[in-house]
Amino acid sequence: MAELNLQIKPLFQLDELDGVVQLQHNYWGDDEESVIPAHMLFSIANHGGHVLTAFDDDKMIGVLVGFLGTSMEDSRRPAMANLQIVSKRMVVLPEYRGRGIGYRLKRAQRELAIKQGVRLVEWTFDPLLALNAQLNVRKLGVTCPTYLENYYGTKARGGLTTLGTSDRLLAEWWVTNRRVEERLFGTRADLTLEQYFEAETPILNPTTRSSDGIVLPSDDGVVPTTLTKTLALVEIPLSYPDIVQNNPTLAVRWREHSRMIFQRMFNFGYIVTDFLRERHEGRDRCFYVLSYQGPQFETVNVN
Repeated sequence: MAELNLQIKPLFQLDELDGVVQLQHNYWGDDEESVIPAHMLFSIANHGGHVLTAFDDDKMIGVLVGFLGTSMEDSRRPAMANLQIVSKRMVVLPEYRGRGIGYRLKRAQRELAIKQGVRLVEWTFDPLLALNAQLNVRKLGVTCPTYLENYYGTKARGGLTTLGTSDRLLAEWWVTNRRVEERLFGTRADLTLEQYFEAETPILNPTTRSSDGIVLPSDDGVVPTTLTKTLALVEIPLSYPDIVQNNPTLAVRWREHSRMIFQRMFNFGYIVTDFLRERHEGRDRCFYVLSYQGPQFETVNVN
């Protein structure tokens, strides 16, 4: 693989933004609803938002679009009290994925947020996409306090639905939080699956494998009516997109199974605080770590 000469820079001029439109087409194809047009990118970039681009020499290989917004939880409060950056779109060319481009773009977005005096960046992602969870939760340090069922509806439009569903986790990235800084700068070692087990953290829905190696959701998959543990693990498949392509029926089963567990756990007062991909029992497996968000979360010792 050729050495990457990566440069991250914001774009502001209308004629520069045609390349961003083309980059989106390279990912979304001819789906016009999924592509932010150049005139809208121009308005975002020049009115408090940003269009951050990644270049390999002179080739545009990635883009991250964000804009200023406010929380709608309490619309009566002044806008400044609810100010945040909404991270709307990130695209990296397929041949450049897995090389840290998205991570570098998000780091640049964090720097812009801090410069603007904004503490919170929010976006959504599909909870069954392990690669996204690894970047968002493990590497960037987001927490996810909210599960959004069919957030973008159920119609097959704009590439936002998968087999008639569009469930999302809401990612909250508190960019100046010490926990985020520890993840980004490696000042504290990440916890391992073994350490979570030492803290008696249960797997709520351990997977099984069929005779042909297909990963199946737990038949039990039932969250207890009372929970005594501060931490819990929720397992998802390593490659949900492959399941969607090869076994749609199983993919729908995974969606319903994970939705039930996340919704029940969130209703109990848990939030997503970590993500792990490790070998366990001879298999490569993926787990969300859910933490109780009350006082117990502050005192639990998992070291």
